[in-house]
Order: sequence, then C-alpha cells, then structure tokens
Amino acid sequence: MSFEKIDKNNIPHHVAVIMDGNGRWAKKRGMKREYGHRAGRKSVKKIIESCLELGIKNLTLYAFSTENWNRPKIEIDFLMQLLFLSLKGELKNLNKNNIKFDTIGNLNRLPKKIGNYLEKVRLETKKNSKLTLTLALSYGSRNEIVNVVREVSDKVKNNIISSKNIDETVINDHLYTRNLPDVDLLIRTSGEKRISNFLLWQIAYSELYFTKKLWPDFRKKDLYKAIVSYQNRERRFGKTSEQIK
Repeated sequence: MSFEKIDKNNIPHHVAVIMDGNGRWAKKRGMKREYGHRAGRKSVKKIIESCLELGIKNLTLYAFSTENWNRPKIEIDFLMQLLFLSLKGELKNLNKNNIKFDTIGNLNRLPKKIGNYLEKVRLETKKNSKLTLTLALSYGSRNEIVNVVREVSDKVKNNIISSKNIDETVINDHLYTRNLPDVDLLIRTSGEKRISNFLLWQIAYSELYFTKKLWPDFRKKDLYKAIVSYQNRERRFGKTSEQIK
C-alpha cells in the first residue's frame, strides 16, 4: 500500500494501536521475548514518522496494561528499563519533531525513576503541537471507568455536581483521555481480534482494524493499508446512509 493512495482530506484525528505480538515474533526466531520488545521499538518509530507525514494529530499506543503486571518480574523489569532508555534517547527528537508526549494509566504503580522521567518528558514537550503521542502505561479501561465513578460520586456527595447533570460530557471530563478526541481508528496487530480492556469508552464509534502482522513487522505500508481501509468505510454514527450523504 502506498502513501499516494491515501485521501489526505480524510485522515483520522486519533489513531490508537494495540501493539501485540512482540513475544511471538521473538519465539518464532528462537529468541527470548526481550528481543521482540526491543524490535518493537523500530515499529513505534516508523509509525510516529508516518503519523507526522500524514498529519494525524493524535496517536495512542497501548504499551503496558494493568494485566501485564502479572507477567514474570524479569520481563517487567526489562520493559521498564527499555521504556526509560527509549524516552531518554528520544526526548530530543520529540522536541525536534514538535511532538507532545503524554501518558494515561495508573502511574503510581511504576518505579519512581520511571514516573519521574515520564513527568520530565511530559513537561519538556507540553508546548509541542504537531502530534500528541500518548502512551497507555499500567492502563486498564475498566479501572479507568471505576475511577471516574468514584470521582463523580464524591462530587455528587459534596454537592459539586448534581446527579441530574451527569451526562457523557461529565464522564469524558473525568477520563484519563479528557484532553483527547475519541478514537477514530483502532489497530490491533498479531491476528488477535479483541480489545483487551483498552479505551472501552473512547472507541464507542471507532473503526476497528485487525492485522495478522506481528508488531515488530508492522511498518509504514501497514499503517497506510489500515488508513485506506478506514477511508473506505461509511461512518454513520447511528444515522442512515441517506442521512450521511
């Protein structure tokens, strides 16, 4: 799939990616899972480059879920160190390319060194505006929604919000993603066809795209293919085809 086949007037505002398949990629090559995670960094860089070229304004990557804490400690430690080194090596490029960095998730569970550096990168890139790159870290959508219910309940209890005024806008304002638009296109690699507790509220009207490509093999042409698929769909948001036309 080529760049030229993409309609530049119909680019999704927000693309989210479930980056799946690093472990299987390594296993197929007789290597440890860590090699797959390391190889996946190349795909991250290529997809960020593509988003900049296409004018996609928001990219959210599912980097580490709440369920991932159940993995072997040696793998978790490796992933945390890889995250730290990746950010440290890319901070200069984030600013050079006008990329704003942000995170969503329960960051309190991350090692203090990681949390502090995430905040440093966030602060040093907060004025950038070409692309907002968001990493979902220690993230689970059900946990996010539970937190929203708690926060809104407390505000109702303290007469800050009336229960009669609770609507979608109130819910949105309490989500981790409160500063992001809803997801237009959700991509999942590796052939799995499930959402895995990722942005359940935010993908209510997203177009879903599944590919058998393992994440370390995912490249620009694969993103182009996903976007062309997105552009060939009719997004009705509950209306009829006639109303859209």
